[in-house]
Amino acid sequence: MAADEECTPGAHRTNPLAPLPAHRHVGTPWWQELWRRHAHITTPLRERGLECDIEFGLSAYIVRVSLPDDSYLIISPPQDPPSECPPGAPEGWIATREHPDDQASFEVLYDSVPPEDHGARQRPEARHGGGAQPLIEAIDLRLAQLGLLPHPDSSAGPPHLPSSAPTLQGPTASGISAPADPAAVYVYGDALRALTDQLNGAESHADAADLLHQILEPTDGLLAQLGEFFEAAGEKAKEAEDDDGFDLSYDLADAATEIRNLAEVLHVAEDRMRALTPLAPAPRHPSHPACPPSLPARALPSAHPRHSR
Repeated sequence: MAADEECTPGAHRTNPLAPLPAHRHVGTPWWQELWRRHAHITTPLRERGLECDIEFGLSAYIVRVSLPDDSYLIISPPQDPPSECPPGAPEGWIATREHPDDQASFEVLYDSVPPEDHGARQRPEARHGGGAQPLIEAIDLRLAQLGLLPHPDSSAGPPHLPSSAPTLQGPTASGISAPADPAAVYVYGDALRALTDQLNGAESHADAADLLHQILEPTDGLLAQLGEFFEAAGEKAKEAEDDDGFDLSYDLADAATEIRNLAEVLHVAEDRMRALTPLAPAPRHPSHPACPPSLPARALPSAHPRHSR
């Protein structure tokens, strides 16, 4: 099925993906486009054995997740008023657990939607906005507490690397302050340059995907850690307790947000690379990496209000 082939080839997954929903819309282009846009939510949940579907809620598309005790999760963007963001990339997520026969089991697991009243008290997760990883972590934690994770050990282990992958080690603190080799001052840049050279020389798209994993893995990948780095730098700037320090902290926080947004945009790049037809690598100079082809614009169909809640 095209929806899985594009986003979740899964050659390196430790658990099989939960099956796709079984209804007549699964094979339609408009549903597959919605599925693609929500893959960063549905794929990690399906890796945990949870069946997902895309439905229409009150005013926007939602992800419905079936749970083993016949309850279900609703993961949605703001519904009232509706989100003005495109499907799959809202300004925040709301995740609730509900049961058709037990209203007392209703609970809010996660709410990162910014409050309309800027003076109102907001939940701690509101700072994550539309980020997917904190949402999945919150769902993981609560479902583990309830014993509702079919695959509790599904968190990704150490990434598989090609046999030729170099071991990249950062310097010690003393190495940063007083490097023995002046040419080794920018050791982190050198490490990334080595990764780029290895990508240029990758013998298969699978090897290239493994290298992308080092950058895009949502918890320990380079982009995730770079976001953490700039956020920490912003907190350090605040310690100056003067106007310039606060201004700098805002700039650094914005940089962290942009990096995390980039990670969200590229969340399926690894799987898409892995699914490409193997081709013989064209020789090229390491300093001129190949640019990915631009993708044609994909029109999203109008909402099909099949469900409401």
